[in-house]
Amino acid sequence: MEMERLYREHSDRIYSYIYLLVRHKECAEDLTQETFYKAYKGLESFNKQASPATWLIKIARNVTYDYFRRKRVLQFFSFDKEHDRETNVLSTENRFEQKEQLARMYDALYKLKRDYQEVLLLRKIQEYSIQETAYILGWTEAKVKMKMTRALEALKKEFYKEGGQPNGTIKKIR
Repeated sequence: MEMERLYREHSDRIYSYIYLLVRHKECAEDLTQETFYKAYKGLESFNKQASPATWLIKIARNVTYDYFRRKRVLQFFSFDKEHDRETNVLSTENRFEQKEQLARMYDALYKLKRDYQEVLLLRKIQEYSIQETAYILGWTEAKVKMKMTRALEALKKEFYKEGGQPNGTIKKIR
């Protein structure tokens, strides 16, 4: 396994994951570089128990948590309101409404317990499998499934409390 190839294939996904956690471009870039440095140092010990992508995300998670511990960061995520996820197919009014609903959904997500945030981020936003999520978080697959079910219910409650409308925004994250 060549480090340069790993970086080319996975750096965008690692950066995206870290950015969702730290909410700061330069910090995410630094932590992404630190992730790949640690991966390079640990390349010999990579036992292929997981895919390279899953292994790198686990390193990224540990690097980011080390950063949080060093900085004593309490908040876990924030929604970048400048980031437009909608397609150009929607009318301006529909796009605005969908963006508003998405912002409410993310606001609701950030109010959940950290383990709920993590499982939702990994399973539904980063689209890792149950097995990969269990490996990254150090949980059993049963725990991932249980936390996912509870996290979705908590997200739904918080979303409606935030003023979200039942127009499918929650279904999109599923």
